[in-house]
This record gives sequence, structure tokens and C-alpha cells, in this order.
Amino acid sequence: MTTTTTVPAAAGGRPIEPPPVGPGRRHTLRSWTVFGVLVVVLAGSAAAVFMPLKPQAIGCAALVMMLALLLLRVPVAMTMIIPSFAGLYALRGEKTVVSALSSLPYDQVASWTLSVVPMFVLMGLLMWRSGLTANLYTVARHWLGWLPGGLAVGTNVAGAGLATVSGSTTGTAYALGRIGIPEMLKAGYDRRLAVGAVIVAGLPGQLIPPSILLVLYAGIAEVPVGKQLLAGIGPGILVAVLFSLAIVGFAVFGKDLAGPNRGRGADQVSWKEKLTSLAQAWPVPVLMLVIVGGMLSGIFTATEAGAAAALCSVGVVLLWKRGTGGAFRALADGAVGTVSTVGAVFLLLVGVEALSRMMTLSGISNGFADLIAGMDLGRVEFLLLMVVVYLLLGAFMEPLPMMVLTIPILIPTLEALDISLLWFGAFTVFMGELAILSPPVGVLAMVIHSIAKDPEVNLGRNIPLKDVFVASLWFLPMAIVVVLILIFFPEIATFLPDRAGAG
Repeated sequence: MTTTTTVPAAAGGRPIEPPPVGPGRRHTLRSWTVFGVLVVVLAGSAAAVFMPLKPQAIGCAALVMMLALLLLRVPVAMTMIIPSFAGLYALRGEKTVVSALSSLPYDQVASWTLSVVPMFVLMGLLMWRSGLTANLYTVARHWLGWLPGGLAVGTNVAGAGLATVSGSTTGTAYALGRIGIPEMLKAGYDRRLAVGAVIVAGLPGQLIPPSILLVLYAGIAEVPVGKQLLAGIGPGILVAVLFSLAIVGFAVFGKDLAGPNRGRGADQVSWKEKLTSLAQAWPVPVLMLVIVGGMLSGIFTATEAGAAAALCSVGVVLLWKRGTGGAFRALADGAVGTVSTVGAVFLLLVGVEALSRMMTLSGISNGFADLIAGMDLGRVEFLLLMVVVYLLLGAFMEPLPMMVLTIPILIPTLEALDISLLWFGAFTVFMGELAILSPPVGVLAMVIHSIAKDPEVNLGRNIPLKDVFVASLWFLPMAIVVVLILIFFPEIATFLPDRAGAG
């Protein structure tokens, strides 16, 4: 199970390198120019950190340094660790840095609440390798194909189902893209609706448990992991339902967007076929019952629920892969992937804590809280402001960097405005998810475009990147509606955690 930014790569992946050379000379010159500007900014901010400046100025220089490293594609964990320790050295000297290096890594990750991470990661990787994707898509198509735009709605609901066993937005979109796009094109769907349905199908991936981003947020904000995972269920379901309604609206009011038959072919599916397909997807409700039911009832803590779910997923892989010879290979790959991902997640948490300490010592966190207090903003006004801030950040940052940059600064303000940290976890993760839709970064849009270039997927039709971004923009108004509903009805996120028996 990975985050939208693929955590292992984010924590220990690509080194600094210039942007790839484009096909044209002008593009190449522009790429090297941007690279050169970023290097100059990095050098200038690094020099400013060690100048005799006020603490707030040193903290700001360290943040600029971090942003430059992010844009230079340095692994995310290192973009936090390097500027943070440089800032700590400039603010408090060598002894503070040595003390932090000797104690911070162990203190940050040797936590019982974080023991849930390897359990959910292992479960997600094993379920992903079990081959449930096609079965879930078949279930959704058989049961929802009668609706206007039924194939697209089925794709969206299948994405929510995959989120319960994957937790990966890009992974869900990749799997559904290869199955769903050709099916919708065959049915006469407009190519923009076909790719748009696949794009938004992955959005519940980091809201519905298991979710590495919610676990990371819980570590940053120091809230119970189990309750934070439960806080994502209501918003995740809301996202799936509202985007399904948007697809139905496109099919009803858009001229032939969903093909001439608008899903009527699903009437030919017999009840026997529907029930058979439903039976073939039984691991999904079983795992949801173990995870959500166990934590809500108090039978399991978050870690125990994760361990039980991981054990169930081992059984699913052995059953699903029996006779194919791939069961033990899937288990081995899942174990190796778990070690890699968990190590990356823990390194990220070390970087986040180092960044938080540096910003606290520099006075940036308290200064921001004082600034908001001076503006006399209420809860709603502040959150609407944060919607704008996150949309702007999302134009050039991925979800994980957005979270680690903003959350340590915002926590004092959230507490002052009496905003639930559990609710804000679901809010900020969803806003981060929107970041992977919007240009120029648009990670998810790029993934879908790369899939759509395959002739077996596009059925010989050209699907340019422009169409992928247009499809994303079609659903952006509904995403804003989701955010507004969450702001004005926070109980959607807090209802389950408030009634949970486990922390």
C-alpha cells in the first residue's frame, strides 16, 4: 500500500538531477533555466540560514530551502531533515543538533500507536496482489450498470471498494484505468468522461481505511491512529456518492457523453450473474468488518485490527492464488514491500518532527497563530482561507509535501479555533488528494494519461493530456462541494471516532 506519492520513492528515491530533456531545443533551454534558478534559490536560502538574522527569518530561509529541494526532486524525507537540522544548528548550536540526532529518531518511531503501520501496509500489499481488482469492477458494473452513465458510476464505486484494500490513489486509478477506460469507450462514452471517471475513482483511496496519509497525519498531529482512520470513512463515502451523482448528471444532461444507450445494456445481466459476482468479492466486506467493526466495537485496538486484517489477507492470497503457484511469491513480495514502505514512513516521521522543532524554536508556528488571531477569523473563514491556500499549493506540490509543510504550523491555530484535529486530518488529506488532479503537477492526471496512451486501453483513439486535465476540471466543482459540506457538517468525519471504543 502506498500513498499518492509512493512513499518508498518519496523517502529514499530519486536523487537531485536536472529536469528531463524535452524534444525541442526551446523546451530543453527552459528546463535547464528552471533547474538553474532552483539551484540558485537553494544556495541563497542555505546561506541565509547561517546568517546573523532573527529566528523567524532563519526559519523562513529553512522553509525556502525545503521548497527548493522539493522542486529539485530530492526525496521528501531528506527535504525536511536537511533544512531542519541546518536551522536547529543556526538557532541553538551544535549541542542541540547532536542531542536531536541521538534521541529524535528513536523517540519518534518507537511508539505503540505506530505499530499499526506495518500491519495495514502488509494487508494492502497482499490484497493488491491477490487480484481483486477485476472482481470488484465486475460487481460494480453488474449492480450499477442500469444507471445513466452506469459504467462510469460502477468504476467510481469500484474505486471506493479498492480503497478499502489498497489505500493507494494512483494504484487504484492505474488498475481501474486499464479495465474501465476500454469498457467505457466500447460503450460509446466520451473519452473525457471515461478518463474522468477513473481519475475521481481513486480519490477515496486516502480517506477510507487503510490510509498511510491519515496514519502519517496522526503521527504529526499526535492523535490516536485508530480514531483518525475512522474519521476518514464518512468523508470517503461522501466523495464516492457525490462523484457518482455528478457522473449521472453528466450522463443525463450531456449529449451522448455516456453513449447512446446510457447503461441500458446492464438490464441484460441476470440476478444469478449479479449474485455470483458479489460472492467473488467477499474479502472486501470481510476486511472492512474486521477493521471498522473491530475498532468501533472496542474489540480491537487499531493495531490489533490491523494485525487481524493482515492475517486475513494472508489467507485471501493463499485462497486466491491456489493452483497458480503465485501465492508464496505474492507473500514474499508483500513482505519485502512492507519493510521498504514502513522504513520510508518512519524516516518521513523523523523529518516531520525535526521540521516541527525547528519551526517552534524559530517562532514561525506561534507567529502564524498570532497572525490568524489578529485577523479575527472564525472557524469557517479560516477553513475557507485554507481551501484557497491548499488549492494554490496543489498547483505545484504533491499531497505529502503539502501536509508536512503546513500541519506543524497550523496545529496551534487549530487548537485556538477549537477545530477538531481528527476532522482536520480528513480535510487536509482530501485537499491533498485534489493536488494530484490540478496542473501543472497533476500526478494522477499524468498517470492516467500514460495509461491512456496504450492502444489496448484507448482502442486506437487519441486521448491527449489536455483532455485528461479537462476531465479533471469537470469534477472540480463537485470536489469543492465536498469540501464545503465537510466544513459546515463536521460530524460527517467525527461521528464514528466519537463513538469508537478503541483509540
